[in-house]
Amino acid sequence: MSFTSTAQAPAHSAALGTDPQWWRQAAVYQIYPRSFADADANGIGDLRGITSRVQYLQDLGIDAVWLSPFYPSALADGGYDVDDYRDVDPKIGTLEDFDAMIEALHRAGIRLIVDIVPNHTSDRHEWFLEALASPKGSAARDRYIFRDGTGPGGDQPPSDWTSIFGGPAWTRITEPDGSPGQWFLHSFAKEQPDLNWHNREVHEDFLHTLRFWSDRGVDGFRVDVAHGLSKDLPANLPSQAELDATPKDGSHPIWDRDEVHEIYREWRGVFNEYDPPKIGVAEAWVDSSRRPKYASAEGLGQAFNFDLLEASFDAEQFRETVTFNLELAAQSGSSSTWVLSNHDVVRHATRYGLPPKADGEDKAGTHWLLSGGSSPELQAEEGLRRARAATLFELALPGSAYLYQGEELGLHEVAEISDSDRQDPTFFRSPGFSVGRDGCRVPLPWSSTGAAFGFGDGAAHLPQPEWFADFSVEAQDGAADSTLSLYRRALQLRRELQGADTLEWVELPGAGSDVLAFSRPGGWVCVTNFGKSAVALPAGEVLVSSQPLSTGELPAETTVWLRQH
Repeated sequence: MSFTSTAQAPAHSAALGTDPQWWRQAAVYQIYPRSFADADANGIGDLRGITSRVQYLQDLGIDAVWLSPFYPSALADGGYDVDDYRDVDPKIGTLEDFDAMIEALHRAGIRLIVDIVPNHTSDRHEWFLEALASPKGSAARDRYIFRDGTGPGGDQPPSDWTSIFGGPAWTRITEPDGSPGQWFLHSFAKEQPDLNWHNREVHEDFLHTLRFWSDRGVDGFRVDVAHGLSKDLPANLPSQAELDATPKDGSHPIWDRDEVHEIYREWRGVFNEYDPPKIGVAEAWVDSSRRPKYASAEGLGQAFNFDLLEASFDAEQFRETVTFNLELAAQSGSSSTWVLSNHDVVRHATRYGLPPKADGEDKAGTHWLLSGGSSPELQAEEGLRRARAATLFELALPGSAYLYQGEELGLHEVAEISDSDRQDPTFFRSPGFSVGRDGCRVPLPWSSTGAAFGFGDGAAHLPQPEWFADFSVEAQDGAADSTLSLYRRALQLRRELQGADTLEWVELPGAGSDVLAFSRPGGWVCVTNFGKSAVALPAGEVLVSSQPLSTGELPAETTVWLRQH
């Protein structure tokens, strides 16, 4: 079956203009909908809650919202287990609520990028339910990856593969007649069966989904696990050890296969049916040399660069990361993306307040989280100071900046969550090794009082700590030195100052190796002092700084933007 787009983009989209390059230097704000704002007091954030906060988003100064999954879901993986790709989870709204939300965003000059999850469905998707009710070898099962088991009676999985979330990557089903049956592959949780992208029906259904949301006015798609769709599994499957040892050079059985880009060329054809074309941004955890393929103009157009997120607060690491990724973006003709926090990692205000990680040490603060935030001791003020400096550095860079909800409040990771309150499947599947990602997904504090700090009228779905009161929007709104005010000022200036997406490194005489400076077209300069001591402040008109400035000095762990004439 094929689908053709006939609907016109909603009229309110016209207010955004038709610049096909709008995304190149956009500031994009990620909303994790279940934790943003709750309008119906059920403890879960919803679409009407987002609509009620559009003025806040407009005042913040962002160009686009990236909306994490809002589809019907059992929440086995925070919404990334999708029951229906063309509907809204009843717990967070309706299609009518979605239309009202996008209209409000567009009228405020804010575009919308939505998550799409093409590697797997949920185990409640109608296709998977049909596969369970159908016999071995049926067309329904061919949409997924089913295999016979090994050993006597097929009671052992087809291979010893481990899922990303821990535990086996294969789960056995019960056949319609009640007998033990085949096994299905799930690269993540068992509630997320992997799709078979060799099946043409899978291709056509996702093309339909892309048009469905595009016709409702969506401006682009963030593609989850973009490097995982195409798989080529031999009859005799390799062991986990052999799989781990296989180079990811385009021929790996599961990850980053060359033919995945044939899928995205199809998607690009759909994107280009619209004016301006829809955009795609790949979440592709691949070798950096292979990232440009995802960001090419013939493919998705942009790919996430997580290198700055993984760097320590260090001048040399930041300079090397930026230089490398700007060169990488030039290979594809795309712009780079910059990320410091998202829904999968410990917030950067906390990461920067923990001891520097050693080579090979966990990058996400797992040991600190496992201790409930007690060990090693978090240097919270230092972490926030560094986070403000790193953010101002990030926002000065050419390319797209992807911000995560709550970082504009300077929120730290919430470590003090009891086991009984946790929701992330990584916690349940990796006991003693990971407490999961709930700590960065705790609902936002809008006010300094109330049962849910203004998130909603009832208790929030994840417990909020008392210290949220001091970080709330209410506490920071109008305070000149607040993190919220810093973000608003920087994002306003970013729109005014940005020109061509290039930079030039600037060597400051006598500044030392802990100071990093670069200029952007138009005569403005970003200077960051990564060191522990103040240095001389370069000449120029101060536009914004991450910390108050002393006369003639740039304090430790501080970024400043200057206009030099």
